[in-house]
Amino acid sequence: MKSSLYLAFLLTFSFSGYAQKDTVDSYSPNKIYHFSFIPLPAIASNPANGWMFGFAPSATWYMGNPQTTKMSNLVGNLLYTTKKQWIFSSRHNIYLSDNSALLIGDWRYFLTSQPTFGLGSSTPNELSENPNRFGVYWGEQQMDFTLIRFYEAFLKRIGDSNFYLGMGYHLDIHTRIKNFLNESADPDNLFAHDQYNLSRGFDSDRYTLSGITINAVMDNRDVAVSPYEKNFAWFQYKINPTFLGSDRSSSTLLLDYRHYFNLDQKRKRNLIGVWAMGNFLISGDLPYMNLPSIGWDMFGRSGRAYAQGRFRGANMVYGEAEWRFPLQKSKETFGGTVFVNSATFSGGRPLEMMGPKDFSEKLFEKINPGYGVGLRVMINKEKRTTIAADYAFGQKGNSGFYLNINESF
Repeated sequence: MKSSLYLAFLLTFSFSGYAQKDTVDSYSPNKIYHFSFIPLPAIASNPANGWMFGFAPSATWYMGNPQTTKMSNLVGNLLYTTKKQWIFSSRHNIYLSDNSALLIGDWRYFLTSQPTFGLGSSTPNELSENPNRFGVYWGEQQMDFTLIRFYEAFLKRIGDSNFYLGMGYHLDIHTRIKNFLNESADPDNLFAHDQYNLSRGFDSDRYTLSGITINAVMDNRDVAVSPYEKNFAWFQYKINPTFLGSDRSSSTLLLDYRHYFNLDQKRKRNLIGVWAMGNFLISGDLPYMNLPSIGWDMFGRSGRAYAQGRFRGANMVYGEAEWRFPLQKSKETFGGTVFVNSATFSGGRPLEMMGPKDFSEKLFEKINPGYGVGLRVMINKEKRTTIAADYAFGQKGNSGFYLNINESF
């Protein structure tokens, strides 16, 4: 199963608005400065969606004096596919004037399809002709669904530090969920999605996850969209009570840490970046599509080499390392990268009616690695706005080409 293949981009425009003759005294709080917008037309294809056409816009700006305010950024997708699917999304990190507060948002509306493979790290690519002894399918199972997502968090800066604390609200509504069999599949067997949900008291065709988040962020990065040095950490605890609309109560924990080791003070673009992430089910049960999954992080950048949703489970641990380097002696336009990543999943809390292999697999019993190379084209040196093209390889024939705005992490 190949990941989304971005074949080409047609045009790149950059629209910028600058305050004229700005001085430190002339900047007004919470007013936009140095706004830059890049609508990147995109053509993409994958087996789940067919051909995809649309735009992947990106914007950067400052909400106050650029000397004392971190750059805000937004990345979006507006895509239509040949399978009559729509994909709309907007993700943002907004720093208010003088970094007094941080807003983190993830909004999505999907009319789409995606295969699922069962839970854990050992799921095969192809649909198995021999489901487990409980009659649950093992391998690729096609799904259609509609997703409405609204995540928004507000964090307040702690004094003059780089630490932020705050709370947020999150909502996921999955509806119109349908599973499809190939002609050779046995209709008496059950989809992994349906069996999991029904055994835990969820509907198989729609479910809701709604709750609050407790967030702590440390951000020492020089430029968030393309860091050259220092680090970033995010702690998020989600509480999903039924009185806020969740079908069943649960709680989860997200740990996200990134560090950037500069290799050359004269050419800071020569660096090694590392990314470690853990996503854990702490209590209760989550609906199937809300379980931790590869490629479902905020910006969809984890697991290059594997399709979004290729691996899923109750708990996830992910790691990645990337060497980034310039390709020119004195200019910053072109750069390259070499990267490796790995992910491991636990199947979930075993139930008597579930197959033991499908749902009791533990973290680190199986690790799925990926590796690849990439090209970087910096189209705005001041803001480090970069077009990133990567090709990655995984196990068992998994591979993919990725075209994005800005670095993967």
